[in-house]
Amino acid sequence: MWRNLLLGCGIASSLFYVAMNITMPMLYAGYSILEQTVSELSAIGAPTRTLWVWLGVVYAMLVIAFGWGVWASAGRNRWLRVVAVLVIANATLSLYWPPVHLRGTAFTLTDALHILWALLTVLLMVLAIGFGAAALGPRFRRYSIATLLAILAFGAVTAVQGFDIAQGLPTPWIGVWERIGIAAFMLWIAVLAIALLRRRWKLSGPDPGE
Repeated sequence: MWRNLLLGCGIASSLFYVAMNITMPMLYAGYSILEQTVSELSAIGAPTRTLWVWLGVVYAMLVIAFGWGVWASAGRNRWLRVVAVLVIANATLSLYWPPVHLRGTAFTLTDALHILWALLTVLLMVLAIGFGAAALGPRFRRYSIATLLAILAFGAVTAVQGFDIAQGLPTPWIGVWERIGIAAFMLWIAVLAIALLRRRWKLSGPDPGE
């Protein structure tokens, strides 16, 4: 039962993050989900910063719990164990994000560190999905490859427009492109959790390590 609960945290974490992205912009007067990034909800001076940071810790803890569930369910499947480590590492990194400044403020060290955190986060996401593609069957492999392509494509578009943020230029649709990439990873986590739960529920089915 405890393994099922830990795996269920993967689904809960994705739903929780989606809920954060729906409710937090409502508390930020003038914020546009179309033209602003998720990071701007926790920017220095943003009215939603404190609440976002605390909710972010809850999200990260749910993902860490899910990572332990993946590890406990891996059996002899070494690829799943690698996925578990990468998921836990990603969530641990996200327990603290160096904050960006509000638009129009001078670029400083904390903004540069935020970009570094973002690059490391994407790298851990891509690695987790890549090893996950090798861990389960061909259907999950194809789905993982499609997820990777979506994350890389929308991540690239977001990164290109990110230069405009530093220059104080308009960034139409950057919030949409970034959120699509994030949603692709959130959905992958939920699908992985469901796949592992289904394998556990099929008591007569093959062990994940086979």
